[in-house]
Amino acid sequence: MRPLSASELLDVWERGVARRSAERAVMLLAAASPGSTPEHLAQTPVGERDASLLTLREWTFGSRLIGLASCPGCGERLELVYDVADVRASPDARAAGEMSLTIEGYEVHFRLPNSLDLAAAADQPDVAAGRRLLLERCVLRAVHHGEERPADRLPPGVVDAMGQRMAQADPQGDVQLDLACPACSRRWQAGFDIAAFFWSEIDAWACRTLRNVHALASAYGWSETEILSMSPSRRQAYLEMVSG
Repeated sequence: MRPLSASELLDVWERGVARRSAERAVMLLAAASPGSTPEHLAQTPVGERDASLLTLREWTFGSRLIGLASCPGCGERLELVYDVADVRASPDARAAGEMSLTIEGYEVHFRLPNSLDLAAAADQPDVAAGRRLLLERCVLRAVHHGEERPADRLPPGVVDAMGQRMAQADPQGDVQLDLACPACSRRWQAGFDIAAFFWSEIDAWACRTLRNVHALASAYGWSETEILSMSPSRRQAYLEMVSG
């Protein structure tokens, strides 16, 4: 994997505007990984994918992560400041490929979800339906007292145990931030989705960059390629001269 140039990042942004989050994540990694196909990247476990997105994000915008959250208790708005290292988890090397567990008389074989699974779940009418589809896609085989059982017939205790095993095996796939409200002292956890977070930054950057390209092209007659090939500091210097 390698960093993306400004023109490459703009190209991914343009193609990804109308896509789902999981598809955008794969597009970004495919652009930064010439040796990997989108099909292969789409089948990578979510945690492994997100670890790569964190690295690409750090190369693109630096290690500092700044976001906002609202307190569920009093509605206070919080500014969140983290470093990439704060949200980077250590994967379980044993989690590659098929996993299994035996509980409540069930023997279940399953795998970790990937981007294809998330994209399919996003097409469902509600969160509950999306979760059911994820379960059905990730369960490879379930046996109860010698009889095979469909994924949608697994009892809640078995499903919960699978979820815990997945979280242990692939912690990067479900990063939870511990938050505290300075106004009411409420404490809670909030999920951190690097795919959505990174894309929101790219979207803001792309809109800002296109405005800058327009300003410099109008002032100097340069092409988009010429302007984007400049370093950010040089481009900013010209913008300051144009704006006076």
